Amino acid sequence: MHIQLKLFATLNAYAPANSERFAVAAGTTVADVIRQLGIPPGEAKLVFVNGVKRGSDTPLTEGDRLGIFPPVGGG
Repeated sequence: MHIQLKLFATLNAYAPANSERFAVAAGTTVADVIRQLGIPPGEAKLVFVNGVKRGSDTPLTEGDRLGIFPPVGGG
């Protein structure tokens, strides 16, 4: 199955070339994708699936849009 993958800010460096149609196996979770991309633990802070904030244990389905944001600091 395929999902749309969007990585933001500093995480964009981990984005694969095929992020618009990223292949994942059935039963794959957000955490599985984060590990597969090699994103270090703690660097993926906010996760959105189809525009809704979700946890890393969320299973993905065909056509899902996955957005991952790093921790955000401000001043």
